[in-house]
Amino acid sequence: MGNSVNWHTLFININIATMTDGSNSYGELTDAALAISEGKIAWIGQMADLPDYNGSILEVIDGQGCWMTPGLVDCHTHIVYGGNRANEFEMRLQGKSYEEIAKAGGGIVSTVSATKEASLEDLVKSALPRLETLHNQGVSTLEIKSGYGLDTENELKMLKAAGKLATLSPVTIQRTFLGAHALPIEYKDRPNDYITLVCQEMMPAVAEQKLANAVDVFCEGIGFNLDQTRAVFEAAKANGLPVKVHAEQLSNLGGTALAANYNALSSDHVEFLDEAGVKAMSESDMTAVLLPGAFYFLRETQLPPIDLLRKHNVPMAIATDANPGSSPLNSIQLMLNMACTLFRLTPAEAIAGVTCHGAKALGLESTKGQLKVGYDADIALWQIQQPAELCYQFGVNPLKSLYINGKETIF
Repeated sequence: MGNSVNWHTLFININIATMTDGSNSYGELTDAALAISEGKIAWIGQMADLPDYNGSILEVIDGQGCWMTPGLVDCHTHIVYGGNRANEFEMRLQGKSYEEIAKAGGGIVSTVSATKEASLEDLVKSALPRLETLHNQGVSTLEIKSGYGLDTENELKMLKAAGKLATLSPVTIQRTFLGAHALPIEYKDRPNDYITLVCQEMMPAVAEQKLANAVDVFCEGIGFNLDQTRAVFEAAKANGLPVKVHAEQLSNLGGTALAANYNALSSDHVEFLDEAGVKAMSESDMTAVLLPGAFYFLRETQLPPIDLLRKHNVPMAIATDANPGSSPLNSIQLMLNMACTLFRLTPAEAIAGVTCHGAKALGLESTKGQLKVGYDADIALWQIQQPAELCYQFGVNPLKSLYINGKETIF
């Protein structure tokens, strides 16, 4: 692929954060160039080593010293939903806890009602501005979960809406089936019956229609217990779908360690994760997805075990967790800042969290999240003087251009 005859786009005079060194460094290349061929990165290196090329037969873009990173990956979102929960925001400010609101019929259940009432077209229309906002901040790959339908018809509707969004945007969208998100009102006191529905009716339909790339479970006191979570994982395995888990957000039930037994892609939230759980993640090569937006919005005080994750070399991804109840925040820039200020990550760790480690959390680490030959040409060009600026400031968008699969995307 080093043959410049096949190149169609060449960036010159750029500084590159390749993110090929995990969170250890930015993998910097200064005074560099990068070439694209057929949607892939065909050449990358210093300007001094650039092969001869014919500028008349390819597009040559002078980066004028800008910084280039991989396109950003938001690996945990719930951007498809009906209604909003601003009223609960007020309730929380009056002293009600997340669990109290949930038990009073608010929380996830209230979004379920609004989502059921919305048509597929309504869901797409309301989610599109959220998707476009993230795209305009440099996000080239995004995960969208279901979980606000809680019956077969509406869970499938949500996943189909996420699929429709993928046709309306250049962003690569991964869909996750989260039928085991909360217990619907009609199954009150019958959680095992609901899990049976998830495993025996919903999951086969999702798999047969190829509506999801993975399966998720909310393993928590206000969600589902270990036995119920295990049942979902077994069903996912039977249907050939990888798993991930919402776990250790409000307590330590051991959901992460259980997920590790199923070679899960990730465990997400993990504020209450202990060292045994971290070791289990390390041994099964899982990614920890840190969600500073939910931590901030719910005013949590228990920090994720960052030092333990570092000690055991567990990759840390960062995501918006964009959702109507606990993180109505559609800013990947804000997450980068919060990861550093609230969770004390270094800027290199935070940026790895939305590039190489975000891609790994979605099982896409061999094609996305790094700038190296053969990888998808998902490329963000930033008007910044150093990579740490992406974490330092938010509210001003330094994105100059974004390429997805080698094509410039229009905002």
